[in-house]
Amino acid sequence: KVKSSVVPINTQCSGETYFSKHVYVPVVSCGFEKCLLFVNRMCLFFFFLPLFRDLSENQIKGIPRKAFRGIIDVKNLQLDNNQISCIEDGAFRALRDLEILTLNNNNITRIPVTSFNHMPKIRTLRLHSNFLHCDCHLAWLSDWLRQRRTIGQFTFCLAPVNLRGFLVAEVQKKDFVCSGSQSEPLSCSASSITCPSACTCSNNVVDCRGRGLTEIPANLPEDIWEIRLEQNLIKIIPPGAFTQYKKLKRIVLYGNKITEIPQGLFDDLVSLQLLLLNANKINCLRVNTFQGLHNLKLLSLYDNKLQTISKGLFAPLRSIQTLHLAQNPFVCDCHLKWLADYLQDNPIETSGARCSNPRRLANKRISQIKSKKFRCSGMCFIPGFNTDYRSKFTGKCFMDLVCPEKCRCEGTIVDCSNQKLTRLPSHLPEYTTDLRLNDNDISVLEAIGLFKKLPNLRKINLSNNKIKEIREGTFDGASGVQELILTENQLESVHGRMFRGLTGLKTLMLRSNSISCINNDTFAGLSSVRLLSLYDNHISTITPGAFSTLVSLSTINLLANSFNCNCHLAWLGKWLRKKRIVSGNPRCLKPFFLKDIPIQDVDVQDFTCDGNDESSCLLSPPCPSQCTCVDSVVRCSNKGLRMLPKGIPKDVTELDLSNNSISVLANYTFSNMTQLSTLTLHGNDISSVPEGSFNDLVSLSHLALGTNPLHCDCNLRWLSEWVKAGYKEPGIARCSGPDAMVDRLLLTTPTHHFQCKEPVDISVVSKCNPCLSNPCKNNGTCNNDPVEFYQCTCPFGFKGRDCSMPINSCIQNPCQNGGTCHLTETNKDGFSCSCLLGYEGERCEINPDDCEDNDCENNSTCVDGINNYVCLCPPNYTGELCDEVINHCVPELNPCQHESKCLPLDKGTRCECLPGYSGKHCEIDDDDCVGHKCRHGAVCVDAVNGYTCVCPQGFSGLFCETPPPMVLLQTSPCDNYECQNGAQCIVAHHEPVCRCLAGFAGQKCEKLITVNFVGKDSYVELPSAKIRPQANISLQVATDKDNGILLYKGDNDPLALELYQGHVRLIYDTLNSPPTTVYSVETVNDGQFHSVELMMLNQTLNLVVDKGTPKSLGKLQKQSSVSLNTPLYIGGIPTSTGLSSLRQGADKTPNGFHGCIHDVRINNELQDFKDLPQQSLGVLPGCKSCNICKHGICRSLEKTSVICECHPGWTGPLCDQEIGDPCLNHKCLHGKCMVANVAYTCKCMEGYTGMYCDKKNNSSNPCRILKCNHGQCKISEHGEPYCECDPNYSGEHCDRENLCQGEIIREVVRKQQGYTSCATASKVPRLECRGGCGSGQCCVPLRSKRRKYFFQCVDGSTFTEELERHVECGCSKCL
Repeated sequence: KVKSSVVPINTQCSGETYFSKHVYVPVVSCGFEKCLLFVNRMCLFFFFLPLFRDLSENQIKGIPRKAFRGIIDVKNLQLDNNQISCIEDGAFRALRDLEILTLNNNNITRIPVTSFNHMPKIRTLRLHSNFLHCDCHLAWLSDWLRQRRTIGQFTFCLAPVNLRGFLVAEVQKKDFVCSGSQSEPLSCSASSITCPSACTCSNNVVDCRGRGLTEIPANLPEDIWEIRLEQNLIKIIPPGAFTQYKKLKRIVLYGNKITEIPQGLFDDLVSLQLLLLNANKINCLRVNTFQGLHNLKLLSLYDNKLQTISKGLFAPLRSIQTLHLAQNPFVCDCHLKWLADYLQDNPIETSGARCSNPRRLANKRISQIKSKKFRCSGMCFIPGFNTDYRSKFTGKCFMDLVCPEKCRCEGTIVDCSNQKLTRLPSHLPEYTTDLRLNDNDISVLEAIGLFKKLPNLRKINLSNNKIKEIREGTFDGASGVQELILTENQLESVHGRMFRGLTGLKTLMLRSNSISCINNDTFAGLSSVRLLSLYDNHISTITPGAFSTLVSLSTINLLANSFNCNCHLAWLGKWLRKKRIVSGNPRCLKPFFLKDIPIQDVDVQDFTCDGNDESSCLLSPPCPSQCTCVDSVVRCSNKGLRMLPKGIPKDVTELDLSNNSISVLANYTFSNMTQLSTLTLHGNDISSVPEGSFNDLVSLSHLALGTNPLHCDCNLRWLSEWVKAGYKEPGIARCSGPDAMVDRLLLTTPTHHFQCKEPVDISVVSKCNPCLSNPCKNNGTCNNDPVEFYQCTCPFGFKGRDCSMPINSCIQNPCQNGGTCHLTETNKDGFSCSCLLGYEGERCEINPDDCEDNDCENNSTCVDGINNYVCLCPPNYTGELCDEVINHCVPELNPCQHESKCLPLDKGTRCECLPGYSGKHCEIDDDDCVGHKCRHGAVCVDAVNGYTCVCPQGFSGLFCETPPPMVLLQTSPCDNYECQNGAQCIVAHHEPVCRCLAGFAGQKCEKLITVNFVGKDSYVELPSAKIRPQANISLQVATDKDNGILLYKGDNDPLALELYQGHVRLIYDTLNSPPTTVYSVETVNDGQFHSVELMMLNQTLNLVVDKGTPKSLGKLQKQSSVSLNTPLYIGGIPTSTGLSSLRQGADKTPNGFHGCIHDVRINNELQDFKDLPQQSLGVLPGCKSCNICKHGICRSLEKTSVICECHPGWTGPLCDQEIGDPCLNHKCLHGKCMVANVAYTCKCMEGYTGMYCDKKNNSSNPCRILKCNHGQCKISEHGEPYCECDPNYSGEHCDRENLCQGEIIREVVRKQQGYTSCATASKVPRLECRGGCGSGQCCVPLRSKRRKYFFQCVDGSTFTEELERHVECGCSKCL
């Protein structure tokens, strides 16, 4: 290669020289005029060479006028593959014998007119692969080449655009044109390219200061020492911009707009001593940015946009003396800890660099902050990496690592809350896992592709905004998001298109919006959602199947909505009963008779639309998304439409499509629009209208076709006739072609003028056959389509309507199990996967069996994991590889009970029992009362290895063998007092009293007032004579069943009182009209006794449960059937009677009632079941064995057992143990203490609320204006409101989550060593983890250490033991 050199003017040269391609050339002595060629810092020597010169593949940039003077014998000159951009006029004048000249692959744009005039013998000229500008100054070359057809083949124009690719010889002279500014011929000077025109060059310094430059100048002198480029407008520095300037000592670039330093920019600049990059917009530096700058002494990065710096950035700077880092928005988290250590060890930073974030470190000098203050929270760890996500990319430089303006980034949490944002941020860091956008002013979520770039995002909080609309595609790419919070916004409707892309969503919070309807497409595509909250909306109707796509749903909150329980909601009651989903029991608001009744408790026949057919889900008429519709008027003007929008209602009367880009109308475009009267197509791109396009528009009265490029040939003759026949076009539409028809009116031009005489322009024909204009890019195949106009079949790697969009094969995350996708052209699928450790396969889908080569011992079982395996040990073995024998007699594993001795065996243990115990593990306390010797009815009490006799009154002795002394018999008041029905007589105040068995009452327990229904078809019949037309029936019920008949009366107009889903339901059926029904709000299926009262007065029926608000059936059409002479059944109905007279729905109530009925009164007369006729089987006296509860009531369990619910002040299994009054020392501040079992509740006075009635409840409460996000509002002594925060939260509004951190606690550790107590000689420090974590994680210990501690015992002994103590806290899986 020809190398650059500097040759003095009078230099003589001799010897031999080698040029490229190893051409051997003898060199003779020559003067400067014969051998010097000055080309951009090169002195190239041309010597007297016979015949041949090959100077290809050098760095020649220009050819001076006298370059070849004196060289007359050269016949072949090759200058290919250089950088020649300037050929001076007359450069080849001396080469009169030249036959071959090649200038291929250079930068030639213009060639002077006389360049080739003095080469009469030229027979080959090659100029291909240059940048020839074919304007008026190159017209001579076209003539010259045409006259010599074989000489200059393959010479092409590159500019202007209209001539690009044309052979210069074939371009007509008239096409070589110049604009006004280019009319003067441009000359060039080969010597001028040594220094840029905008700069000055002297003494090895290039000075380009303040010249408005937007890029680094090229072609600078190679031997420069300093370049000054400050105060310009440079944004981008290309890679290698300084590579060839090896002698540079100083680079000054401050005061520009540089955002990024390309990789390798300063490589090999070993002489560089000063580098000023201050006052730019640099936001990231690669870790190897300053690699090789071993002699750099001063580096200024002052006043840039750096938030973090990669560890090791300054390591190559061995000679650095001064460093400027101030005025950068540094985030002082764990990633910047190294910088503080570096600056403390190397006090070279003189500008005072300070932290901007987090707040606790804001404005503090980095070099003065202790290392432990640099912390990260919310870290996102990637499997396979020892550091977090951001550290993984320290060798790269992305905008994805920069925190958005106005937001706070710590760890992987990006907090943009409470910043008055009105739209989503334009970019977010790629490492984001938790995005907080709550408490802003966002009203519309736009589809800007934001979430496609956030592969690690798991949670989005958009609560407390003003969101009214979520655009389709907003969440595209957010497949990893698991929690979306949209609480407290203004959404009125939701549909599945809003949530497209959220395929992995598990929690969706839509609480406190204005949603009125849930359709069956609302949650389409959300198959992973487990928790859905629709609390506090305006929902009155949910269409059937609305939740069918939520196949993973386990919890749904539908409370605080306005449900109208009519026929449209009947399916929801069944669905709630059928699905085992936590729902919170949503309740009806309408109709009035079902108000406050849980939806799942309402019988299907009571969901009726009689007079109540309202539905918030009635669909409004369809309207295209690009249009607005008012009644039957559809307006789609100025929407950039290229074809008719889909979904135009068929009953449209006015359609405005003006000022769009519609170019094609088909004969089916307006089909079936029979009511359309006004059609506006003004201002489109319509050239032709197919015949019959308006045939279906039978009501059309006005057609606007103005400002369209109508091509009025024979194909449009029918339209002319059609317009003239009906005068529906007002005479505005004009023709744009053919030439003879330009500007003629469609309405007034005679029909015979519409003729086809000349070929139609392709731009017109392509509107009817779009494929003629080749709309498919990148070799796509075009097919005409009747609906879409045309469709493109795209080749591999492209997509879109016209195949113009390259496919990113990685966008669908094809790599499984956490693999990383990389785009590649070598793979047939367009991508390849980098798998995490433990996975393999093309898509990382294979988890290889790690058990194929395992080290599990002692016949243990190997279980494959991910890049590891686990050994499942057989009995008696433990350890990671099951190589340790278990000693089952150690205290933690000892199975022997009752202080028996444990003996270890080869397989297991053996227990030696103490006397009185037996069993394999000495777990059985032997019953020594078997064969006891206690006498006179004494009770034997078992003891350890013996027994004790508890003697009756008066007896004594070891076995109670000694009788009492003789005494005179005494008489008792009970001796002649007969208690009935098995009752016990007791003496109270010297009077006999009968203690009745369960279910009996009366002075001598002669009345049966409680019965227990246990049979399938059991019932009790009361004679009709006891019932009057105006009656009152009351009873008490105890059951834990949901359904059953309590009372039944009448056959013609039956009346029933029954249990339905735990509620009491009263039904009156006149047979001539629908049954009249009323439900109790209260439920009675808790096993306790509840009072039920039925009042009949003046043709009204009222139901009262537990003394609550009466529920009335209203005025009946006739007197209730209770006045008829028919029996009254309690607890069931005879099977012979059946239930045919009472109309039943799909959920038929079973006949039988299981439970207790007590204290039945008719007109206040207590009913005695003992005097009734023979009852059915399965009716037992009493309520099982409820008489055992001394101070309480019984609760029945199944058929044979009960439990006691004690009255206040009593406890114990039989309610026979007195306890203190729960209301003693109560805390009710402004209210009355009410006993509730063994506790109490506060009944507040008017104007107070709260658990202890300690909060005022009035409109002037100061807490009304204070919002406590995670806490409760309290009133101070001065009447001021303040927030008392929940655990893990702080701040004025309890809105700042306390970060997970450890608190050191020092305390003495105590241990029991045998029979003595021991304690550490000094306090042992331990770390207690406190604070909150997101994403369902807990604040737990992450790392611990073991250390030996000295114990002292109370008996004087000592020992040393290793204790484990935690040393680091963090967020991890909850234990």
